[in-house]
Parts: sequence; C-alpha cells; structure tokens
Amino acid sequence: MLKILIPVAGIAAATLASTGFAAAERAVPIPAARSDVPATGRAQTAVFAGGCFWGMEAVFEHVKGVRSVTAGYAGGSATSASYEQVSTETTRHAEAVRVVFDPAQVSYATLLRVYFSIAHDPTQLNRQGPDSGTSYRSAIFPQDARQAAVARAYIAQLGAARAFPRPIVTRIEQGGFYPAEAYHQNFYDRNPTHPYIVHWDKPKVAAFRAGFPTLYR
Repeated sequence: MLKILIPVAGIAAATLASTGFAAAERAVPIPAARSDVPATGRAQTAVFAGGCFWGMEAVFEHVKGVRSVTAGYAGGSATSASYEQVSTETTRHAEAVRVVFDPAQVSYATLLRVYFSIAHDPTQLNRQGPDSGTSYRSAIFPQDARQAAVARAYIAQLGAARAFPRPIVTRIEQGGFYPAEAYHQNFYDRNPTHPYIVHWDKPKVAAFRAGFPTLYR
C-alpha cells in the first residue's frame, strides 16, 4: 500500500497505458444522473472510496460548493483505522474521502458525476493506477437511504448507457468513516512536487478543470 515513487524519465509509454495514467488526463464524458438527493438548508456529507485518498481529496477540494474534504478510512472498525494496519489489506477498510458540501451550490448527484468521471476509474477492481489491494477499491458509502438510492440508480444508468468500455465495479457499502493521520490531510497542497502527486494526481486535477470548468474553483 506504499505510494510508488517513479522518476519522470523512467516512465515508459507502455507502463502509462497499462496503469491507466493516460486515461486519467481527461474526464470521461458521462451523462448527469436522472435522480438526486433533495437539497436541504444545511450542509450534507458524502463518503467515496476510489484509490489513493490524496488524489480523491485533491479533486473534490476543487469542486465549487464543497466546504471540506477529509482523507480517511471507511469500511472497517475504529480500532484498525490506521495507515499501518490498513496497509496489511486485512482490515476491510478502503482509503476514502469525506466530502462536506453545500447542497444549495452542488448536489450529491453532481458529486457522483465527478467521482465516476474523473476522481477515479470505476472499472478497476481492487486497484487504481499503480496501487493495488482491496483498500484501493471503488466504493460508495451512502450516509442515508436517499444517497444509497441515487448512487445505485446512477450506477445502473451508466451501465445501461455503456458509459465505460468495461463494467463498473463500484460497490455500495456501509461503514463508518475515520480520519487518516494528519500527514495525509491536504497532502496534494502541501506536497506539490512529491513524485506520486506530480505523476498521478496533478493530471487528474487538470483533467477535472478541463472537463468541468463551471464546477472548478
């Protein structure tokens, strides 16, 4: 579960293609969801898992209407919610992000569209890019029944539309969210020259900006 560090000059074209790096440079054009969670007068929370939480956090913190993004672990117990333990791939946790957003500015369905289009690749089973293991799985952790219904309906909608060249493997799961260690928080912003950030996450954020210009802030 260690983040792989790859020198720029050492990345071959074949490696980029096999890991999905090239695909991460553009947002996948997918339709908006047909259903959504009703807006309320207060902030709402969404929890998504989809590979390394550094990149997920980086994308969602640039979405207009998002108030905060926290990197963490979801799907396992509080006692095993640490990077060292999750790295063993035995805790049932997935690296995840908790997104607190203003539904008057951005809806849950819109966040789902960003999640599927650019925040990660929903067709990769138990891996994302250079990282592999169940802790890197694609999973949504709905915070209530309405979110669960919208997420399931959107997965079905995207599947029926053949929005991706391969089947979507995203799971709908239950479980608490536990914040990751302090050094993982805002990692993208604090470590802009980190090799992993440069090679895997900066292209993703750039692709989000290009693909969703009205949502980017």
